[in-house]
Amino acid sequence: MKIRSLGLHSLSIPFKVSFRHSSAERTATQSVLAIAETESGELGLGEGCPREYVTGEDVDSCMRLFAAWETELIGEINTLADLERWNRERENQIDENPAAWCAIELALLDVLAKESSQSVESAMGLPELTGPFQYSAVLGDSSVETLEAQVHQYVGLGFTNFKVKVSGDPAIDNRKFAIVTGAAPEARIRLDANNLWRDADAALSYLESIECELFAMEEPLPAMEFDGLLQIARARSLPIILDESFLNRSHFTHISKEPEAFIINLRISKMGGLVRSLQIASEAAEKSIPLIVGAQVGETSILTRAAMTVGNAAGDHVLAREGAFGTLLLERDIVEKPLTFGSMGRLDVSQLLDRNVHGWQMNYDLQNIRSAGSEDLHSLQLPPDSGRL
Repeated sequence: MKIRSLGLHSLSIPFKVSFRHSSAERTATQSVLAIAETESGELGLGEGCPREYVTGEDVDSCMRLFAAWETELIGEINTLADLERWNRERENQIDENPAAWCAIELALLDVLAKESSQSVESAMGLPELTGPFQYSAVLGDSSVETLEAQVHQYVGLGFTNFKVKVSGDPAIDNRKFAIVTGAAPEARIRLDANNLWRDADAALSYLESIECELFAMEEPLPAMEFDGLLQIARARSLPIILDESFLNRSHFTHISKEPEAFIINLRISKMGGLVRSLQIASEAAEKSIPLIVGAQVGETSILTRAAMTVGNAAGDHVLAREGAFGTLLLERDIVEKPLTFGSMGRLDVSQLLDRNVHGWQMNYDLQNIRSAGSEDLHSLQLPPDSGRL
């Protein structure tokens, strides 16, 4: 494979509704889109979601990394082995810029697979996708009235697995939990605190007031406060889901001694792409640490598709999946058939992926890419049927 061009662009798509938690409120995507084209005319797309409060990145920092690497990438990445070598040799830089690298890597994997007329899974020696994939309901830190309407929508679709972002006020949050359990008595609920409390004692005091059985609690303390997180897990026999507190393989050091206390929220963008995510999933399985395959709010179908690769490879080690909101949340997606869950929270890949298309197996929507991208994408010209090859 020979790369003809490689670009990184900002991507902003409005949400149909705003989404709020304790760390941020969003009304549109904050993403970067990588576009790779080969000398033979194959086109690949990749996406990353920089988040200041997760990895310290923003769109500008992603652009700076790409500018520094663009020439070398075009000249050096010709095979999957080249891409894996790049991951190894620049591990520390990717640790600091995971979302930027994620977008670049996913676009390169797309064209590498297309050049060999394979799916990404086949090109990487992984099992082909089988479905359906089942997703969790996610409830933001919205008003009780808004949450009640959302719960009834989810329950009407058959959801039984809920992630609830909390306010930290037990009175308000107990009302929210009561709405969920009232509508779905068998609901499996996990709480997402988004780093609400300063110390373990404050989080434990809150939990004493909660009138709901939880199966796990996500990020109650400031990121990387592993001693405090372990204190909570021990005191409540409640697994702690690590999101901002687990960004790369070095963080296994902090959790390997008591793996039963933790669950890793594996989000492709914050981990620095697919290759690194697969490595983390493999090591987590070896250490008996379960996974939730997570998602950034506002992902397009590109990141949803990449997460399927990891979830499919990880198999029974995955406790839950997040994402696949597609055009339920986004005003538009950048593929012709958005990857969006349906009844029971299930996504049927046989209905939404095109097995006649290689790479990510999706046809791209050029008009939506132009309208959602930065100014340099407005005049983008792609090869004929580039998304269909």
